Amino acid sequence: MVPIVEPEVLMDGNHAAEECFNKTSEVIKKCYDELIKHKVDLAGTILKPNMILPGSSSKTKISSEDIAEMTIKCLKGSVPSEVPGIAFLSGGQSEEEATANLNSINLKNDTNFVMTYSYGRALQQSALKFWSKDINNIKGTQDVFDHRAKMCSLASQGKWSENIEKK
Repeated sequence: MVPIVEPEVLMDGNHAAEECFNKTSEVIKKCYDELIKHKVDLAGTILKPNMILPGSSSKTKISSEDIAEMTIKCLKGSVPSEVPGIAFLSGGQSEEEATANLNSINLKNDTNFVMTYSYGRALQQSALKFWSKDINNIKGTQDVFDHRAKMCSLASQGKWSENIEKK
């Protein structure tokens, strides 16, 4: 068994990305302080955090590149280096936003952390929508899901692009 540490800071609200950065850093540090206090082997854990984003009601939007830079800065400052992997939550982002942001994070990743995804909605939403129109079209639903999974997998390697997305 691998302990999964999931200290998600929600996107709800109109806060700026800087506030998300501060709160996420604080929460992650506190989680690891407690894990260290209880002698958990951090090399055997996976972190499932949110990305650093402005609140869903914020009028200020930031680029994938800025999200990547802030997210990596947060992780470098709050996650012990023994932690091997980080699996991001999509946290209410659209499928393409979550994919683009994960891709940018992996393009800028200068850490030893493996950065991947643990998406729910951003992995399944299109397939569920497709399936709801014709529950008998299982092959079509699987094709839609396969495409999304492929896009997320490419993003986890820093190999995704909008051109590949549209194919």
